Amino acid sequence: MSAYLVPRKLILTKEQLTAFQDSRTHKEVVSYIETLNGAVVGVKLTDPCEESQSVRAIISVLDSVEGLARETPPIENSGSRFGNPAFKQFYDKVSENATSLHERLPGLSTESIPELSVYFKESWGNRTRIDYGSGMELNFLCWLLCLERLHVVQESDHKALVIRVFWRYIQVMRTLQSSYWLEPAGSHGVWGLDDYHFLPFLFGSAQLRGHKYLRPKSIHDNDVVDEYAKDYMYLACIKFINSIKTASLRWHSPMLDDISGVKTWDKVNSGMIKMYLAEVLGKLPVIQHFLFGSILAFDGPLPPESQHGTDDAHWGHAHSQGEGGAGQGETGWGDCCGIPVPSAFAAAEAERKAGVKLSGPAIRPVPFD
Repeated sequence: MSAYLVPRKLILTKEQLTAFQDSRTHKEVVSYIETLNGAVVGVKLTDPCEESQSVRAIISVLDSVEGLARETPPIENSGSRFGNPAFKQFYDKVSENATSLHERLPGLSTESIPELSVYFKESWGNRTRIDYGSGMELNFLCWLLCLERLHVVQESDHKALVIRVFWRYIQVMRTLQSSYWLEPAGSHGVWGLDDYHFLPFLFGSAQLRGHKYLRPKSIHDNDVVDEYAKDYMYLACIKFINSIKTASLRWHSPMLDDISGVKTWDKVNSGMIKMYLAEVLGKLPVIQHFLFGSILAFDGPLPPESQHGTDDAHWGHAHSQGEGGAGQGETGWGDCCGIPVPSAFAAAEAERKAGVKLSGPAIRPVPFD
């Protein structure tokens, strides 16, 4: 491999997005999603699964990230329904510990760590905006793909990478979302299915393919959801939504409600992959944040050097000041990254104070509007 590079954002235009969609990196990302998807068809979260030394090391790293969050509690910020500023302290701790965390991974060269660390740090949310969306989730997938390209993990790990590693990542993200009231990235989390995530629904629908009894419409039966949430990502995510939002699924998650009308999980799963290609990998507001280095390279036309500013953590595009209103920290982001949307956890907390019971994971219940 050529010299490692610190990844940066390089997509600014629709033409560059088109070039990305025709690129080797795009094909590798899509292939990796399809491969991991295929590895968990009919597999429960609770099924026995061999965990290699590398898988166990990655899970230990994720445990440590959650530990950093638990030792960085949210500051008293009751007057705001937007992201809690303590997230920035947590993010800085992850950055400070990124090298030592990567040094735990067997077979990983020291020279590769700066490149990998960028994907890793960006997997947990945006420090400035205190938000999280499917683009950050994509960074975690890219981190795993890079680890596979560097032979830290291999084909025999695929099932464990989904039902152990990726699911542990989702659990850590629930802690961060509920602790720091991370705002949905983009306008109302438009590129996620539950304000934040897409991939647990994609992989989760693969788990349910061919199930003898459960159908997509089963998400509307709370008893079924409660019973099977421990086994299937998809139902665990529905249970999480139900624990935070009190309105009907039709009202706050219309896409998931529509999907429940599909006849089979096979069709849901194939539809999820097509939707991910169109709504995540095919959307400029998401992919303009994609990070390219030496492992995941960009072979399309480069933007002018003058546009490689240092705003937004030194990459790709700058955010103009003061466009977005309250809750967005030091910088505005206008149409590029959406208007600031209060975390659903904040909305749920407001209901709790009004006497509505709130249940949710992690340190501090999170809101979805």
